[in-house]
Amino acid sequence: MNLSGSKSRLVGSARELSLKWKETKNYWRDEKSREFEHRYLEELFIRVDKTVAIIEKLDEIFEKGQERL
Repeated sequence: MNLSGSKSRLVGSARELSLKWKETKNYWRDEKSREFEHRYLEELFIRVDKTVAIIEKLDEIFEKGQERL
């Protein structure tokens, strides 16, 4: 089992969201936009990073399991 495709899609989606958010911030620059970024996006990107690390570890474990078969 190879999880790199899932990891790539997740990283790509997060990168696209980040770029879209940067574009949005050019037009939405009030307290609510800062609150939205802090409340939702910062945590989301932290969780994406953690998830990517877990996917990499799982992929490593699966590869070791395949070698033993």
